[in-house]
Amino acid sequence: TIRGLTVRLAGNASAPPVLDGIDLTIRRGETLCLVGESGSGKSVTSLATMGLLPDALTVTGGAIRLGAEALLDKSPAELRALRASRMAMIFQEPMTSLNPVFTVGDQLSESLIVHRGMTKAQAKARALALLREVRIPEPERRLNQYPHELSGGMRQRVVIAMAMACEPRLLICDEPTTALDVTIQAEILALINRLKREKQMAVLFITHDMAVVAQMADRVVVMFRGNKVEEGPVEQIFEAPQEDYTKALL
Repeated sequence: TIRGLTVRLAGNASAPPVLDGIDLTIRRGETLCLVGESGSGKSVTSLATMGLLPDALTVTGGAIRLGAEALLDKSPAELRALRASRMAMIFQEPMTSLNPVFTVGDQLSESLIVHRGMTKAQAKARALALLREVRIPEPERRLNQYPHELSGGMRQRVVIAMAMACEPRLLICDEPTTALDVTIQAEILALINRLKREKQMAVLFITHDMAVVAQMADRVVVMFRGNKVEEGPVEQIFEAPQEDYTKALL
């Protein structure tokens, strides 16, 4: 639940807010799509939720709650403990989300060792199960490969497996199929939908592609210049949008 979230440029109170009083609610087992043109505040909303805003931006008002947890009241250490274990994020470009000097198995194992207290052997077994869960071919072989040895679609599946490792309650997807071709995009979207149903996660899905919205969303929030301009069930947004900006997007 996000209430009245306001984000400004750090040290510049006179500048217009980057986010201006954003309200969002995402329920368990639901996908909320956040849409709008580039610069509308979609990614800033997600980064503020994860506690990953760059130093140039600061939260100046509002509240963000994950269940009973007030995220804006957490220390950096407390937020680190929540990230991956209770909330996770899939970023736009899988190659920049993976460390090129560590194997896939090492990167999958890390959060399991840190957040679940597993031994290396237990984490490796769980990492293998995760690769099977996201349907990567030859998962035993992939564990020992480096990111550059995988295709774009496989790298994105690895990123999804990393996000799912500790079974978070909230999964944030920031345009996760932007760099993929249409066939692989369809597979990744179907995978996220399947995992959402199986794990009953809340999913915040950020995109500017209205065809993806039609496929993924239960509800839609439309943003423009840091403001929420419209919200509703996906059918209402597509069939009877109320705002001229939403009609222009469609």
